[in-house]
Amino acid sequence: MKKILFVLAFLSFSSSFSQDSIVVPSEKRWDMFKYDFVNMFKGVGYSYARPFHWQGKQWAQFGGVVAGTGAVYLIDDDTSRFIRLQKEGVPEVIRSYGTFYGSPENNYLVTSGVYLTGLIAKNEKLRRTGVLLISSATSAGFLQQVLKSAVGRARPIANLGKDTFDPFNSSRNFHSFPSGHALLAFTNAYAIGKQFKSPWAKAGIYTLGAIPGLSRIWDGQHWLSDFVFAIAISVATVESIDKYLDRKYNEKYNAQDKRTSWNLNFGPGTLGVTVNF
Repeated sequence: MKKILFVLAFLSFSSSFSQDSIVVPSEKRWDMFKYDFVNMFKGVGYSYARPFHWQGKQWAQFGGVVAGTGAVYLIDDDTSRFIRLQKEGVPEVIRSYGTFYGSPENNYLVTSGVYLTGLIAKNEKLRRTGVLLISSATSAGFLQQVLKSAVGRARPIANLGKDTFDPFNSSRNFHSFPSGHALLAFTNAYAIGKQFKSPWAKAGIYTLGAIPGLSRIWDGQHWLSDFVFAIAISVATVESIDKYLDRKYNEKYNAQDKRTSWNLNFGPGTLGVTVNF
């Protein structure tokens, strides 16, 4: 029950979340699922292949991310010390949320819930959002697992300093870079935020998505630079997969007649469905 309420709360924090969808009555949910499942995996592959197609602008952006992360790295000792001292002043409910939502199992509970809602309702755009969430979390999550092992950075809690690296050390004390909690939570937040036009809604979603990563800094599990680089991976991953899904779903649905329009509205204490036909 706690997890179900958490999912509904996560979806309900904004003033509105409205999606118009094309519904084809003759299309079976099993066929929809097969199509979506294939695109989840192809979306992951597409995101990994993007660096091979980068041009000057993309490489400049990557250089900016590396430079920015490096700048934050230089002050990691000071920022880690400062942020950890603020922990006791953070409300317990926020700390608990950060720990709870940042774990992979709870992350996939949310993403799967969004997708299944769209599949059951035959809501194309909500299904597409679910596909974006699941494929982005899978792509970014696997990448951060590889990087954590390959970089081998010591966590702050290990008390070895920000400059200690031991690649491929199996101890979790050397799996600091990048932050998995920050990456998974903000990947979801960024993907959901793309569904809104309101900058206030986006700001609220991004804030909720940043808390799990910040909570790991409070707990001494990650440095601030681990958090910053994780956010960059989240944004890049979601943007690339979103671009891929735009093309794939347009191919399948643009030629269809719009027979039924579904609006799914989420708001504080509100969950509604409007059907126009």
